[in-house]
Amino acid sequence: MKTIIFTGGGSAGHVTPNLALMSKLKMKGWEISYIGSATGIEKDIIAREQVPFYPISSGKLRRYFDLKNLKDPFRVLKGVYESYRLLKRLKPAVVFSKGGFVSVPVVLGARMNNIPVIIHESDMTPGLANKISIPFATKVCVTFPESMAHIGKEKALLTGLPIREGILQGKASKGIQLCDFHTQKPVILVMGGSLGSQVLNGALRANLDRLLEQFQIVHLVGKGNVDAELAGKRGYRQFEYLNEELPDVLAMSSLVISRAGATSLFEFLGLKKPMLLIPLSLQASRGDQILNAASFEKAGYADVLPEEQLTAETLAARVEALYANRERYIAAMSSRQDTDAVAAIVSLIEASSLKA
Repeated sequence: MKTIIFTGGGSAGHVTPNLALMSKLKMKGWEISYIGSATGIEKDIIAREQVPFYPISSGKLRRYFDLKNLKDPFRVLKGVYESYRLLKRLKPAVVFSKGGFVSVPVVLGARMNNIPVIIHESDMTPGLANKISIPFATKVCVTFPESMAHIGKEKALLTGLPIREGILQGKASKGIQLCDFHTQKPVILVMGGSLGSQVLNGALRANLDRLLEQFQIVHLVGKGNVDAELAGKRGYRQFEYLNEELPDVLAMSSLVISRAGATSLFEFLGLKKPMLLIPLSLQASRGDQILNAASFEKAGYADVLPEEQLTAETLAARVEALYANRERYIAAMSSRQDTDAVAAIVSLIEASSLKA
């Protein structure tokens, strides 16, 4: 039986694509383990999959000044040593990295053990963690064709983004029951990423009554952001985060308002859900979500509202326009040629294991 180690964390987008691959590899008889941060979101997500999880020390790779920058290099070095020892003991045939700051020590530890490393980059341009890791990788799987130029054709492989099979199998009736909704009004799903978005939450709630005249709204607000005063409002349901129930909520939703992380975008695309995207601004990110959103807007899959233009009024107006033109967006998504990213990446993993 061959063994593979997965790594990646810091946000759900660095973990959930791994789940699609893990499910397929389990069916093929692979033994799977996961290396991540002891305090990251990946620990909770992987715990639900009954996969052995090994925590390591890690430091965040910041682009701005912070006193923690003085300590974190030592945490990263400790994580490299821990990863090296773990990988030497577990002897995987392949290490698969989805990125995030916790993945850097694991990739370096794999290189020190001469273990093939496959990286997946979701966004159009590599994040800082993947930029550091790419020189040590055997192959880099990319989601967007434009990414090939940033990595190099000899190392990059266009695979698309692996999507969990379960996300496509939701039941609208279960979503309606969960939220105590009805079928007379369409449903909007609002989500600000796995950690929530204060600015999006505020703009939505400031014009909630107007939107509820036409829609029912499921709002994923992020940890600690539930508004108790709105708890009993008819047609509006708040959740900090959804996991097992998310496919059902997506199945009943007619529209999605979201940030522009690549994992979520491709899940919405697979479900053909018209999207209003509000990417993280340059002040709060490296601009990857802006590029992702622009690509989807150009393809006709989504409308984009820059965060700098986000107000209660602009949000409501753009949602109403999106719903009025929803068939146009659905048609554009339906005309797309689907790619089986899971099959492509699993084939690459199996081929790489033969060379180990």
